[in-house]
Amino acid sequence: MSDPMLAEITAAVTVGRTGDADAARARLRDLWDEIGPGGDPFHRCVLAHYQADLFADPAEALVWDVRALDAAATVTDEQVQAHSAGTQVAGFYPSLHLNLADNFRRLGSFPAAEHHIAEARRRQDALGDDAYGALLRQAISEVAEAIAHRSTERRATAPGVG
Repeated sequence: MSDPMLAEITAAVTVGRTGDADAARARLRDLWDEIGPGGDPFHRCVLAHYQADLFADPAEALVWDVRALDAAATVTDEQVQAHSAGTQVAGFYPSLHLNLADNFRRLGSFPAAEHHIAEARRRQDALGDDAYGALLRQAISEVAEAIAHRSTERRATAPGVG
């Protein structure tokens, strides 16, 4: 990987996915501090998006999901394509809004959850016609159904990360 920061983020996420969420969260917090508030918004978006997934508590995850959405608002397509050719920032938004909707739902904040699931649905046309796109579309439907039923239960699977 030619991007050292992205390689560090990926390495930390891998640690979390193999069972040491505490170590992964700590490493990602250190990297977050290293990137800093004025740092690369692509790195901030990716890091915050993955960091949110390492928290079982929806309130803690929500903090990081909001940070990811805020960072995405400042990322350009050129910055995204420098890391992943052919990818556009618009493709980030369905997953970002899905995660926010799911966290708000789990916290019982259904109006906010409804807003974000509507945004995820509105933006899902930016998803590819591939397995990842299908996974996110399915998760959007599942979270929307849980919101409609006013369920605050944790889903069996994560809403989907990107």
